[in-house]
Amino acid sequence: DVKYKTAESTSLDKKVTELSSDRETMSTELAAVNEYYAKIKDRCIAKPETYEARKARRDAEIQGLKEALTVLEQETAFVQRKSRGLRGGALQAR
Repeated sequence: DVKYKTAESTSLDKKVTELSSDRETMSTELAAVNEYYAKIKDRCIAKPETYEARKARRDAEIQGLKEALTVLEQETAFVQRKSRGLRGGALQAR
């Protein structure tokens, strides 16, 4: 009976040693994966834009559109007029 208990104890000690080693390896791998995930998360997950940044971007867009409208209102090169040619309704640029 003592031999059986000694053998079982030795076997359990070996399993504990193996499982402890496996656990350490897995903990190391998990730490590496978590570190990599933190780096990727910083690069890939969109961060909300601040109100000031959105307002500045919209103001710049509105200013650009106002400038474009002014140019189009003052531009006369693209004004079209009807021409009575062979086909009757063709548009020509002045």
